[in-house]
Amino acid sequence: MSTRTVDIPADVKDALKKFRFNNRKGNAAISVKIVKASLTMAVDEELTDLPVEEIAEELPENSPRYVVLSHELKHPDGRISYPLILINWAPSGSPTDLMTLHASSLSYFQQTAEVAKVLEVRDGAEALTTKAVNDKLLQA
Repeated sequence: MSTRTVDIPADVKDALKKFRFNNRKGNAAISVKIVKASLTMAVDEELTDLPVEEIAEELPENSPRYVVLSHELKHPDGRISYPLILINWAPSGSPTDLMTLHASSLSYFQQTAEVAKVLEVRDGAEALTTKAVNDKLLQA
């Protein structure tokens, strides 16, 4: 018997897997929301070839999202990689019931998406910047 409050349907798992193994260059993101009526997750949108700041502008100001971001990272030694990072988009103006569901499902979503690093964003689009993502990814 499952003790999870929110389910991740097979189509969302498939979309996440496809996103993980896409060999793209540049930034790309897949946004996943919680559908409160059915207590399931659904893909909200996929964004490609946008800077982090424009991806932030596309996210809702009053509704939480899980955003898996494939980000072009330039390392100090000159290498370029495309690691994944989970953006926990949780704007402070979101409804409390949705925030509760979102917070309780974060760990399950992170495991399903197979993403190690999480960047918490509660202050809206201004807080989601290329610098913030780079700083989180370059942390030891």
